[in-house]
Amino acid sequence: MVSVKKRRSVSEINVVPYIDVMLVLLIIFMVTAPLLKQGVDVDLPTAPANPLDAESPEPIVITVDKGGTMYLNIALKPDDEISAEALVKQVKAALSREPKRPVMVRGDANGPYQNVVQTLVLLQQANVGSVGLVTDPEEKL
Repeated sequence: MVSVKKRRSVSEINVVPYIDVMLVLLIIFMVTAPLLKQGVDVDLPTAPANPLDAESPEPIVITVDKGGTMYLNIALKPDDEISAEALVKQVKAALSREPKRPVMVRGDANGPYQNVVQTLVLLQQANVGSVGLVTDPEEKL
């Protein structure tokens, strides 16, 4: 008698194309991640102003939205709300390390002026000598 052996088909999934696609996606995300705008979006008032010098150190920026919530760009999580006490403490610490570092306030144009004033009072408590107000440039007609 002739015995018939059944052949098993070898079926494997080729994962090489999937790895290629994943590497391409990884490269795309690595290239585009630094281009994403970080920070809190506020509607800035418009006014003519000179830009900061390119040689000046990175400024400390306090953002105040229209609800009065404050954000600090040098905090561990810049997109998270910061309390008044933490703001004073962190700004003091940053300026003790680098006293010539500029301090800027980004206040929402649609928020009450009182929000910006309260932030300026907190910066005064942190012994900040001068503060700049961030604006959008006026559009020329």
